[in-house]
Amino acid sequence: MALADLSSILKIFGESSTEAGTQEDLYKEVLLMTLARAASSDSNMAPVEIVSIQGIMQRETGEEITEADIRKASRPDLYESANLRKYLRSVEGRLDSSSKTTILQALAEVIKSDTEISGLEVDYFNRVAGALSVTPAELAGLIE
Repeated sequence: MALADLSSILKIFGESSTEAGTQEDLYKEVLLMTLARAASSDSNMAPVEIVSIQGIMQRETGEEITEADIRKASRPDLYESANLRKYLRSVEGRLDSSSKTTILQALAEVIKSDTEISGLEVDYFNRVAGALSVTPAELAGLIE
């Protein structure tokens, strides 16, 4: 299964069975979608953000992701039936604390990659953290 197919996430989005796919597949897809959406959250997907996402995906998952994969994962039509926050809330219980913290740290890395941090990006980060139910103490590495 190609990561960019987003099959585990799309099953959840479509509210069908979520048993297909492993927790690892789900983590990879949530990571890709969260990062891709961040790159487009300020309506300006900068080339440096794409390179940053590609590096993070390689480092965290071993997957090589193309620019087309990133653009596919950020498509607005994926979020027509419900917003990303709703989808993240529906999967947060299936991800362990370490995975959720890694997603947020990677998200911060992407947001910082173009050196200009917009209010929209900060708001997006806060909404993702809330949807994944990550506490400040978890994010700081004080508890797991």
